Amino acid sequence: MQKLLIKGKKELSGTISISGSKNATLPILAASILATKVKLNNIPMVKDIFTMLELLKFIGIKVKVQKSNKIIELKNTGTINTLAPYKLVKTMRAGVLVLGPLLTKYKKAKVSLPGGCAIGTRPVDLHLFALKKLGANIKIKDGYIIAEAQKGLNGANIKFSSISVGATENAILAACGAKGRTVLNNCAVEPEILDLISYLKKLNFKIKVSDRKITIIGNKFVSKKINHKVIFDRIEAGTYLVAGALIGEKIIIKQINTKFLKYEVRVLKKAGVKIYKTKNSITIFKSKNLKNLNISTKPFPGFPTDLQAQLMVLMTQIKGISKIKENIFENRFMHVPELKRMGAKIKIKNKTAYISGPTNLTGAEVMATDLRASVCLVLAGLIANNRTIINRIYHLDRGYENLENKLKKCKAQIYRI
Repeated sequence: MQKLLIKGKKELSGTISISGSKNATLPILAASILATKVKLNNIPMVKDIFTMLELLKFIGIKVKVQKSNKIIELKNTGTINTLAPYKLVKTMRAGVLVLGPLLTKYKKAKVSLPGGCAIGTRPVDLHLFALKKLGANIKIKDGYIIAEAQKGLNGANIKFSSISVGATENAILAACGAKGRTVLNNCAVEPEILDLISYLKKLNFKIKVSDRKITIIGNKFVSKKINHKVIFDRIEAGTYLVAGALIGEKIIIKQINTKFLKYEVRVLKKAGVKIYKTKNSITIFKSKNLKNLNISTKPFPGFPTDLQAQLMVLMTQIKGISKIKENIFENRFMHVPELKRMGAKIKIKNKTAYISGPTNLTGAEVMATDLRASVCLVLAGLIANNRTIINRIYHLDRGYENLENKLKKCKAQIYRI
Protein backbone atom coordinates (compact mmCIF):
# COMPACT_ATOMS: atom_id res chain seq x y z
CA MET A 1 0.00 0.00 0.00
CA GLN A 2 1.33 3.43 -0.93
CA LYS A 3 2.34 6.01 1.66
CA LEU A 4 3.61 9.58 1.65
CA LEU A 5 6.91 10.45 3.32
CA ILE A 6 7.47 14.11 4.17
CA LYS A 7 10.61 15.73 5.54
CA GLY A 8 9.43 18.90 7.23
CA LYS A 9 10.74 22.38 7.93
CA LYS A 10 11.57 23.12 4.28
CA GLU A 11 10.37 26.59 3.27
CA LEU A 12 8.22 26.63 0.14
CA SER A 13 8.49 29.01 -2.79
CA GLY A 14 7.16 28.81 -6.30
CA THR A 15 3.95 28.72 -8.33
CA ILE A 16 1.05 26.27 -8.07
CA SER A 17 -1.53 25.90 -10.83
CA ILE A 18 -4.93 24.87 -9.52
CA SER A 19 -6.77 21.98 -11.18
CA GLY A 20 -10.39 21.85 -12.23
CA SER A 21 -12.97 21.28 -9.53
CA LYS A 22 -13.77 17.70 -8.58
CA ASN A 23 -16.96 18.81 -6.86
CA ALA A 24 -18.13 20.64 -9.99
CA THR A 25 -17.12 17.89 -12.42
CA LEU A 26 -19.00 15.08 -10.66
CA PRO A 27 -22.54 16.54 -10.97
CA ILE A 28 -21.75 17.73 -14.51
CA LEU A 29 -20.78 14.15 -15.41
CA ALA A 30 -24.05 12.91 -13.92
CA ALA A 31 -25.87 15.56 -15.97
CA SER A 32 -24.35 14.11 -19.14
CA ILE A 33 -27.16 11.54 -18.96
CA LEU A 34 -29.45 14.41 -20.05
CA ALA A 35 -27.19 15.30 -23.01
CA THR A 36 -26.25 13.70 -26.33
CA LYS A 37 -22.64 14.70 -26.95
CA VAL A 38 -20.44 16.55 -24.46
CA LYS A 39 -16.84 17.73 -24.41
CA LEU A 40 -15.57 18.76 -20.97
CA ASN A 41 -12.32 20.66 -20.38
CA ASN A 42 -10.18 21.32 -17.28
CA ILE A 43 -11.08 17.99 -15.69
CA PRO A 44 -9.06 16.91 -12.63
CA MET A 45 -7.66 13.43 -13.22
CA VAL A 46 -8.43 12.07 -9.74
CA LYS A 47 -9.88 8.80 -8.49
CA ASP A 48 -13.45 10.04 -7.88
CA ILE A 49 -13.70 11.22 -11.49
CA PHE A 50 -12.65 7.84 -12.86
CA THR A 51 -15.10 6.09 -10.51
CA MET A 52 -17.92 8.27 -11.88
CA LEU A 53 -16.80 7.54 -15.44
CA GLU A 54 -16.94 3.79 -14.73
CA LEU A 55 -20.48 4.29 -13.44
CA LEU A 56 -21.47 6.19 -16.60
CA LYS A 57 -19.95 3.45 -18.78
CA PHE A 58 -22.00 0.87 -16.88
CA ILE A 59 -25.13 2.95 -17.47
CA GLY A 60 -24.36 3.06 -21.20
CA ILE A 61 -22.60 6.38 -21.80
CA LYS A 62 -19.61 6.19 -24.16
CA VAL A 63 -16.54 7.78 -22.56
CA LYS A 64 -13.28 9.02 -24.08
CA VAL A 65 -10.55 10.45 -21.82
CA GLN A 66 -7.58 12.58 -22.88
CA LYS A 67 -5.55 12.63 -19.68
CA SER A 68 -2.77 14.88 -20.93
CA ASN A 69 -5.22 17.54 -22.10
CA LYS A 70 -7.63 17.08 -19.15
CA ILE A 71 -10.51 16.50 -21.58
CA ILE A 72 -13.41 14.07 -21.35
CA GLU A 73 -15.83 13.38 -24.20
CA LEU A 74 -19.19 11.74 -23.51
CA LYS A 75 -21.82 10.33 -25.84
CA ASN A 76 -25.29 9.11 -24.94
CA THR A 77 -26.21 6.44 -27.50
CA GLY A 78 -29.74 6.03 -26.12
CA THR A 79 -29.19 2.47 -24.92
CA ILE A 80 -29.25 3.08 -21.19
CA ASN A 81 -29.16 0.85 -18.12
CA THR A 82 -30.99 2.59 -15.27
CA LEU A 83 -29.08 0.69 -12.56
CA ALA A 84 -26.21 2.19 -10.51
CA PRO A 85 -24.72 -0.78 -8.61
CA TYR A 86 -23.21 -0.82 -5.14
CA LYS A 87 -19.72 -1.73 -6.40
CA LEU A 88 -19.52 1.58 -8.31
CA VAL A 89 -21.23 3.84 -5.76
CA LYS A 90 -19.78 2.50 -2.48
CA THR A 91 -16.61 4.64 -2.48
CA MET A 92 -18.09 7.87 -3.81
CA ARG A 93 -21.08 9.75 -2.50
CA ALA A 94 -21.59 11.64 -5.78
CA GLY A 95 -22.77 8.40 -7.43
CA VAL A 96 -26.25 9.11 -6.10
CA LEU A 97 -26.41 12.12 -8.46
CA VAL A 98 -27.32 9.85 -11.38
CA LEU A 99 -30.67 9.24 -9.66
CA GLY A 100 -32.28 12.54 -10.72
CA PRO A 101 -31.26 12.49 -14.41
CA LEU A 102 -32.09 8.78 -14.89
CA LEU A 103 -35.49 9.23 -13.29
CA THR A 104 -36.46 12.38 -15.21
CA LYS A 105 -35.29 11.12 -18.61
CA TYR A 106 -35.97 7.38 -18.44
CA LYS A 107 -38.75 7.40 -15.80
CA LYS A 108 -37.04 4.90 -13.51
CA ALA A 109 -33.80 4.32 -11.63
CA LYS A 110 -32.29 1.84 -9.19
CA VAL A 111 -29.33 3.41 -7.41
CA SER A 112 -27.27 2.02 -4.53
CA LEU A 113 -27.20 4.03 -1.34
CA PRO A 114 -23.90 5.93 -1.52
CA GLY A 115 -20.54 5.72 0.25
CA GLY A 116 -17.65 8.20 0.41
CA CYS A 117 -15.73 9.65 3.36
CA ALA A 118 -16.82 8.52 6.83
CA ILE A 119 -17.28 12.08 8.11
CA GLY A 120 -20.92 11.82 9.11
CA THR A 121 -24.26 10.24 8.27
CA ARG A 122 -25.07 12.56 5.32
CA PRO A 123 -28.38 10.81 4.63
CA VAL A 124 -30.09 11.01 1.25
CA ASP A 125 -33.40 11.98 2.87
CA LEU A 126 -33.39 15.45 1.29
CA HIS A 127 -32.65 14.00 -2.16
CA LEU A 128 -35.64 11.65 -1.87
CA PHE A 129 -37.85 14.36 -0.36
CA ALA A 130 -37.31 16.56 -3.44
CA LEU A 131 -37.86 13.72 -5.92
CA LYS A 132 -41.09 12.69 -4.19
CA LYS A 133 -42.30 16.30 -4.40
CA LEU A 134 -41.70 16.07 -8.16
CA GLY A 135 -43.95 13.02 -8.30
CA ALA A 136 -41.57 10.05 -8.00
CA ASN A 137 -42.57 6.84 -6.26
CA ILE A 138 -39.61 5.77 -4.15
CA LYS A 139 -38.77 2.86 -1.90
CA ILE A 140 -35.59 1.60 -0.25
CA LYS A 141 -34.91 -2.11 -0.62
CA ASP A 142 -31.76 -4.18 -0.05
CA GLY A 143 -29.55 -1.10 0.12
CA TYR A 144 -30.94 0.40 -3.10
CA ILE A 145 -33.11 3.42 -3.91
CA ILE A 146 -35.79 2.25 -6.33
CA ALA A 147 -37.55 5.16 -8.01
CA GLU A 148 -40.26 5.32 -10.68
CA ALA A 149 -42.23 8.04 -12.44
CA GLN A 150 -44.19 6.19 -15.13
CA LYS A 151 -45.95 9.33 -16.37
CA GLY A 152 -42.91 11.55 -15.88
CA LEU A 153 -42.10 14.13 -13.21
CA ASN A 154 -44.04 17.34 -12.63
CA GLY A 155 -42.75 20.70 -11.46
CA ALA A 156 -43.29 21.59 -7.82
CA ASN A 157 -42.47 24.10 -5.11
CA ILE A 158 -39.85 22.55 -2.83
CA LYS A 159 -38.34 23.98 0.34
CA PHE A 160 -35.39 22.12 1.84
CA SER A 161 -35.38 21.86 5.64
CA SER A 162 -31.60 22.35 5.62
CA ILE A 163 -29.04 23.36 3.01
CA SER A 164 -27.61 20.40 1.11
CA VAL A 165 -25.30 20.58 -1.90
CA GLY A 166 -26.08 17.06 -3.15
CA ALA A 167 -29.84 17.34 -2.70
CA THR A 168 -29.88 20.70 -4.50
CA GLU A 169 -27.94 19.19 -7.41
CA ASN A 170 -30.16 16.11 -7.67
CA ALA A 171 -33.31 18.24 -7.51
CA ILE A 172 -32.04 20.57 -10.26
CA LEU A 173 -31.17 17.62 -12.51
CA ALA A 174 -34.55 15.97 -11.97
CA ALA A 175 -36.46 19.22 -12.48
CA CYS A 176 -34.82 19.80 -15.88
CA GLY A 177 -37.00 17.08 -17.41
CA ALA A 178 -40.11 17.68 -15.28
CA LYS A 179 -43.24 19.23 -16.79
CA GLY A 180 -43.72 22.87 -15.88
CA ARG A 181 -41.99 25.07 -13.32
CA THR A 182 -40.01 23.90 -10.28
CA VAL A 183 -39.01 26.33 -7.54
CA LEU A 184 -36.36 25.21 -5.05
CA ASN A 185 -36.01 27.19 -1.82
CA ASN A 186 -33.28 27.13 0.85
CA CYS A 187 -30.83 25.76 -1.74
CA ALA A 188 -27.08 25.41 -1.66
CA VAL A 189 -25.52 27.99 -4.01
CA GLU A 190 -21.88 26.88 -4.04
CA PRO A 191 -19.81 27.91 -7.09
CA GLU A 192 -19.86 24.25 -8.14
CA ILE A 193 -23.67 24.36 -8.33
CA LEU A 194 -23.53 27.57 -10.36
CA ASP A 195 -21.14 25.81 -12.74
CA LEU A 196 -23.58 22.90 -13.07
CA ILE A 197 -26.33 25.40 -13.89
CA SER A 198 -24.10 27.09 -16.48
CA TYR A 199 -23.58 23.67 -18.09
CA LEU A 200 -27.31 22.85 -18.05
CA LYS A 201 -28.16 26.19 -19.69
CA LYS A 202 -26.01 25.11 -22.63
CA LEU A 203 -28.42 22.17 -22.94
CA ASN A 204 -31.27 24.71 -23.34
CA PHE A 205 -32.67 24.22 -19.83
CA LYS A 206 -34.06 27.43 -18.34
CA ILE A 207 -32.72 28.02 -14.85
CA LYS A 208 -32.66 31.17 -12.72
CA VAL A 209 -30.86 31.70 -9.40
CA SER A 210 -31.85 34.35 -6.87
CA ASP A 211 -30.25 34.21 -3.41
CA ARG A 212 -31.09 30.68 -2.17
CA LYS A 213 -33.96 30.24 -4.63
CA ILE A 214 -33.54 28.33 -7.89
CA THR A 215 -36.26 28.22 -10.55
CA ILE A 216 -36.20 25.59 -13.31
CA ILE A 217 -38.53 25.43 -16.30
CA GLY A 218 -38.74 21.83 -17.47
CA ASN A 219 -37.78 21.35 -21.09
CA LYS A 220 -37.39 18.71 -23.77
CA PHE A 221 -34.01 16.99 -24.06
CA VAL A 222 -32.11 18.46 -26.99
CA SER A 223 -29.75 16.65 -29.31
CA LYS A 224 -26.66 18.78 -29.85
CA LYS A 225 -22.97 18.80 -28.99
CA ILE A 226 -21.82 21.15 -26.24
CA ASN A 227 -18.46 22.20 -24.80
CA HIS A 228 -17.88 23.22 -21.21
CA LYS A 229 -14.83 24.21 -19.16
CA VAL A 230 -15.12 23.25 -15.50
CA ILE A 231 -14.29 25.90 -12.87
CA PHE A 232 -11.18 25.73 -10.68
CA ASP A 233 -11.10 23.71 -7.46
CA ARG A 234 -11.54 26.27 -4.69
CA ILE A 235 -10.82 23.67 -1.97
CA GLU A 236 -7.52 22.74 -3.59
CA ALA A 237 -6.73 26.45 -3.88
CA GLY A 238 -7.61 27.00 -0.22
CA THR A 239 -5.41 24.08 0.80
CA TYR A 240 -2.36 25.59 -0.90
CA LEU A 241 -3.18 29.02 0.52
CA VAL A 242 -2.93 27.48 3.99
CA ALA A 243 0.33 25.74 2.99
CA GLY A 244 1.73 29.11 1.93
CA ALA A 245 0.65 30.70 5.21
CA LEU A 246 2.26 27.85 7.15
CA ILE A 247 5.69 27.60 5.59
CA GLY A 248 5.80 29.67 2.43
CA GLU A 249 8.51 32.16 1.52
CA LYS A 250 6.48 33.23 -1.49
CA ILE A 251 3.78 31.04 -3.04
CA ILE A 252 1.75 32.09 -6.09
CA ILE A 253 -1.60 30.35 -6.59
CA LYS A 254 -2.83 30.75 -10.17
CA GLN A 255 -5.61 29.58 -12.55
CA ILE A 256 -8.31 30.61 -10.09
CA ASN A 257 -11.16 33.12 -9.80
CA THR A 258 -10.61 35.00 -6.56
CA LYS A 259 -14.24 36.10 -6.26
CA PHE A 260 -15.00 32.55 -5.11
CA LEU A 261 -12.31 32.72 -2.38
CA LYS A 262 -13.36 35.94 -0.67
CA TYR A 263 -14.17 34.40 2.72
CA GLU A 264 -11.05 32.24 2.80
CA VAL A 265 -8.83 35.23 1.97
CA ARG A 266 -10.63 37.33 4.59
CA VAL A 267 -9.97 34.69 7.27
CA LEU A 268 -6.26 34.43 6.41
CA LYS A 269 -5.88 38.22 6.36
CA LYS A 270 -7.61 38.39 9.76
CA ALA A 271 -4.95 35.99 11.05
CA GLY A 272 -2.25 38.33 9.75
CA VAL A 273 -1.24 36.43 6.63
CA LYS A 274 0.32 38.68 3.96
CA ILE A 275 -1.66 38.29 0.73
CA TYR A 276 -1.63 40.00 -2.65
CA LYS A 277 -4.65 39.28 -4.83
CA THR A 278 -5.48 39.77 -8.52
CA LYS A 279 -8.51 38.54 -10.43
CA ASN A 280 -6.90 35.20 -11.31
CA SER A 281 -4.10 34.70 -8.78
CA ILE A 282 -3.16 35.02 -5.12
CA THR A 283 0.36 35.45 -3.75
CA ILE A 284 1.11 34.43 -0.16
CA PHE A 285 4.18 35.95 1.48
CA LYS A 286 6.04 34.79 4.58
CA SER A 287 4.04 35.92 7.57
CA LYS A 288 4.96 36.16 11.26
CA ASN A 289 3.11 36.92 14.50
CA LEU A 290 -0.18 35.43 13.36
CA LYS A 291 -3.34 36.17 15.33
CA ASN A 292 -5.73 33.58 16.75
CA LEU A 293 -9.01 32.87 14.98
CA ASN A 294 -12.59 31.95 15.84
CA ILE A 295 -14.26 30.25 12.86
CA SER A 296 -17.53 28.43 12.19
CA THR A 297 -18.04 26.30 9.10
CA LYS A 298 -21.07 27.28 7.03
CA PRO A 299 -22.53 26.73 3.56
CA PHE A 300 -21.15 29.01 0.84
CA PRO A 301 -20.44 31.92 1.03
CA GLY A 302 -19.29 31.03 4.56
CA PHE A 303 -16.11 29.18 5.53
CA PRO A 304 -16.18 25.72 3.88
CA THR A 305 -16.19 22.56 5.97
CA ASP A 306 -13.79 21.09 3.40
CA LEU A 307 -11.08 23.53 4.61
CA GLN A 308 -11.66 23.08 8.32
CA ALA A 309 -8.96 20.42 8.82
CA GLN A 310 -6.37 22.40 6.86
CA LEU A 311 -7.03 25.61 8.78
CA MET A 312 -6.67 23.70 12.05
CA VAL A 313 -3.02 22.97 11.19
CA LEU A 314 -2.40 26.70 10.75
CA MET A 315 -4.05 27.32 14.12
CA THR A 316 -1.47 25.07 15.83
CA GLN A 317 1.12 27.70 14.84
CA ILE A 318 -0.79 30.73 16.15
CA LYS A 319 -0.24 32.14 19.62
CA GLY A 320 -3.20 31.72 21.96
CA ILE A 321 -6.37 29.66 21.63
CA SER A 322 -8.13 29.44 18.27
CA LYS A 323 -11.56 27.86 17.76
CA ILE A 324 -13.32 26.03 14.97
CA LYS A 325 -16.98 25.13 15.25
CA GLU A 326 -18.08 22.43 12.80
CA ASN A 327 -21.69 23.02 11.75
CA ILE A 328 -21.93 20.82 8.64
CA PHE A 329 -20.84 17.28 9.54
CA GLU A 330 -20.99 15.71 12.98
CA ASN A 331 -17.95 13.50 12.55
CA ARG A 332 -15.40 15.76 10.92
CA PHE A 333 -12.76 15.95 13.64
CA MET A 334 -11.29 12.52 12.96
CA HIS A 335 -7.94 14.09 12.03
CA VAL A 336 -7.56 15.51 15.54
CA PRO A 337 -6.13 12.34 17.20
CA GLU A 338 -3.50 12.11 14.45
CA LEU A 339 -2.53 15.78 14.85
CA LYS A 340 -2.29 15.24 18.61
CA ARG A 341 0.11 12.36 17.99
CA MET A 342 2.33 14.91 16.25
CA GLY A 343 2.17 17.18 19.31
CA ALA A 344 -0.81 19.41 18.58
CA LYS A 345 -2.74 20.68 21.59
CA ILE A 346 -6.41 20.32 20.67
CA LYS A 347 -9.52 19.78 22.75
CA ILE A 348 -12.96 18.95 21.40
CA LYS A 349 -16.08 20.03 23.25
CA ASN A 350 -19.48 19.60 21.66
CA LYS A 351 -18.99 20.70 18.03
CA THR A 352 -16.01 22.97 18.70
CA ALA A 353 -12.27 22.36 18.53
CA TYR A 354 -10.02 24.47 20.77
CA ILE A 355 -6.48 24.70 19.42
CA SER A 356 -3.65 26.03 21.59
CA GLY A 357 -0.50 27.37 19.98
CA PRO A 358 2.11 27.87 18.88
CA THR A 359 3.18 24.22 18.99
CA ASN A 360 6.26 22.59 17.51
CA LEU A 361 4.90 19.55 15.70
CA THR A 362 7.03 16.42 15.49
CA GLY A 363 6.95 13.99 12.60
CA ALA A 364 5.20 10.67 13.21
CA GLU A 365 3.56 7.82 11.36
CA VAL A 366 -0.09 8.77 10.96
CA MET A 367 -3.21 7.48 9.23
CA ALA A 368 -5.60 9.36 6.97
CA THR A 369 -9.30 8.87 7.72
CA ASP A 370 -10.89 10.87 4.90
CA LEU A 371 -10.02 13.10 1.94
CA ARG A 372 -9.53 16.42 3.74
CA ALA A 373 -7.94 14.78 6.81
CA SER A 374 -5.35 13.31 4.44
CA VAL A 375 -4.23 16.69 3.15
CA CYS A 376 -4.37 18.18 6.66
CA LEU A 377 -1.72 15.64 7.69
CA VAL A 378 0.36 16.58 4.63
CA LEU A 379 0.31 20.22 5.81
CA ALA A 380 1.26 19.13 9.32
CA GLY A 381 4.13 17.08 7.90
CA LEU A 382 5.46 20.11 6.01
CA ILE A 383 5.99 22.06 9.25
CA ALA A 384 6.92 19.16 11.57
CA ASN A 385 10.38 18.27 12.80
CA ASN A 386 11.90 15.09 11.34
CA ARG A 387 9.85 12.98 8.96
CA THR A 388 6.16 12.17 8.72
CA ILE A 389 4.70 9.05 7.10
CA ILE A 390 1.05 9.19 6.03
CA ASN A 391 -0.81 5.91 5.53
CA ARG A 392 -4.02 5.24 3.56
CA ILE A 393 -3.35 7.98 1.02
CA TYR A 394 -5.93 6.51 -1.35
CA HIS A 395 -8.24 9.03 0.32
CA LEU A 396 -5.92 11.78 -0.91
CA ASP A 397 -5.91 10.43 -4.46
CA ARG A 398 -9.70 10.72 -4.60
CA GLY A 399 -9.56 14.51 -4.71
CA TYR A 400 -6.08 16.01 -5.17
CA GLU A 401 -4.36 15.94 -8.55
CA ASN A 402 -0.55 15.67 -8.56
CA LEU A 403 -0.30 16.94 -4.99
CA GLU A 404 3.25 15.80 -4.30
CA ASN A 405 4.50 17.05 -7.69
CA LYS A 406 2.94 20.47 -7.13
CA LEU A 407 4.56 20.70 -3.70
CA LYS A 408 7.91 19.40 -4.99
CA LYS A 409 7.98 22.22 -7.55
CA CYS A 410 7.79 24.56 -4.55
CA LYS A 411 10.80 22.80 -2.93
CA ALA A 412 8.87 20.55 -0.53
CA GLN A 413 10.53 17.24 0.37
CA ILE A 414 7.64 14.87 -0.19
CA TYR A 415 7.80 11.37 -1.64
CA ARG A 416 5.40 8.57 -2.49
CA ILE A 417 6.68 5.24 -1.19
